[in-house]
Amino acid sequence: MAKLYFKYGAMGSSKSAQALITKFNYEEKGMSVWLIKPGTDTRDGADVIRSRIGLSQSAQVISPDESIIDAYRNAGSYDVIIADEAQFLTPDQIDELRRLVDEEDLPVLCFGLKTDFLTHFFPGSKRLMELADSLTEIKTICDCGRKATVNARFDENGRIITEGDQVMLGGNDSYTAMCHRCWVNRIKKQNMSF
Repeated sequence: MAKLYFKYGAMGSSKSAQALITKFNYEEKGMSVWLIKPGTDTRDGADVIRSRIGLSQSAQVISPDESIIDAYRNAGSYDVIIADEAQFLTPDQIDELRRLVDEEDLPVLCFGLKTDFLTHFFPGSKRLMELADSLTEIKTICDCGRKATVNARFDENGRIITEGDQVMLGGNDSYTAMCHRCWVNRIKKQNMSF
């Protein structure tokens, strides 16, 4: 029986690497994989999924106004769908992935962030938390050794940013995974230095 999976973690928790390894595992068993990513994520190229450890693969780009069901039907026949950076999919697109699980008996594995730099849900992640049959946290650690849960965004001077647009593409130069305690303490320390 097919399921909708959401595998989430903070920045740097190897979500993309796990998505690509999962794709390899399915293909090694002779199954076809439809690898997709939202058009919002253009960091490594519009149609490329790349992990920090060097794995990369072409993927079909899904624009925010595109129907995933229509794109799936136009793409051909597949045994499984893997979506990277699923937090950038719209809630309607997540609903469509749920429909593909239910109506086509098609497993769908979504990998992505749960929350933004202010600890607020991304709309796609929120919908996945509501609809997924399986939720798995991919853990990473803060510099202090605790579990990292916050995607701290930094400016060019190394100060934590606490306002701005939800989406700002960047990697390790713009974001660091931190535990909540270190994130709050760093913000307090910044505010006292003025």
